Amino acid sequence: MAVKKACEMFPKSLIEDVHKWGCMKQTGVSLRYMMEFGSKPTERNLLISAQFLHKELPIRVARRAIELQTLPYGLSDKPAVLKVRDWYLESFRDMRAFPEIKDSGDEKEFTQMIKAVKVRHNNVVPMMALGVNQLKKGMNSGNLDEIHQFLDRFYLSRIGIRMLIGQHVELHNPNPPRHTVGYIHTKMSPMEVARNASEDARSICFREYGSAPEINIYGDPSFTFPYVPTHLHLMMYELVKNSLRAVQERFVDSDRVAPPIRIIVADGIEDVTIKVSDEGGGIARSGLPKIFTYLYSTARNPLEEEVDLGTADVPVTMAGYGYGLPISRLYARYFGGDLQIISMEGYGTDAYLHLSRLGDSQEPLP
Repeated sequence: MAVKKACEMFPKSLIEDVHKWGCMKQTGVSLRYMMEFGSKPTERNLLISAQFLHKELPIRVARRAIELQTLPYGLSDKPAVLKVRDWYLESFRDMRAFPEIKDSGDEKEFTQMIKAVKVRHNNVVPMMALGVNQLKKGMNSGNLDEIHQFLDRFYLSRIGIRMLIGQHVELHNPNPPRHTVGYIHTKMSPMEVARNASEDARSICFREYGSAPEINIYGDPSFTFPYVPTHLHLMMYELVKNSLRAVQERFVDSDRVAPPIRIIVADGIEDVTIKVSDEGGGIARSGLPKIFTYLYSTARNPLEEEVDLGTADVPVTMAGYGYGLPISRLYARYFGGDLQIISMEGYGTDAYLHLSRLGDSQEPLP
């Protein structure tokens, strides 16, 4: 497949515009600001929000589009990465072509346009994974440090772009669920989200192995705090799924009953911390630095199968291509939290998910 340079597919003026906007300063927002601003989704506030996004989103998209064209080791020329680059350039073009937003009619049209942008980018994570996988086959994995740093920046930025678009779109919901401001739940129960994520992970475990270890959850069921439930669900699902698989595979041929996974929710003054503990045998100390690198996974890689780039129909699963933990850590860091893994080889693993309770840390802006 011939490599098509961006300048062959897009007008020179657009590429110049991308470089101009990519040099502009990004503006971060905090969870608290999103919550306070969105709590009154008046026409005026929606207009202000749309005007902010009209200027902010092209800057963020332009930065990623530029970076996608300057990646090391020929990664920029991989067909899957070119596809992602085109999505970013198309989205930049759509946003820059949109005229100044002056009234609520403009705002509604703008909202429909950014909604379509969000859908266009749905498959970016697996598509990038496919591109990096194509590169990795011909490389020593020790050389991938630069690629890992790029992917951290790239996916962190994507989380921010999708949060800003999703938040704005959701503020238009005429019947929002109780205690929600866009994507944010002002009284989210971490126990409830942990329980739902655990049930989802157990059902996958049942499907793959025919059985699943028990999961015990400890904490105050009445405790709530403001957070984005979809983000927490994604992180908890990933951690629990890893623990279930480790325990299941360790005890598959054992006469002993598989020990339960324990989830403990602690509400501190600064952080809400969730610990996921398993007795799945742990990870060797030499392997620990690798668990937050992309493309490290002990499961079979679903991207080894041939994928049709034309349809962008990549298996949309995080199991098996080594993205679960690094992306979960980025979700935690996006709102000022973190994810740590402590392991005892021969026994099990503890994952500590720290979520900032204060909600006032600015978005990290790569």
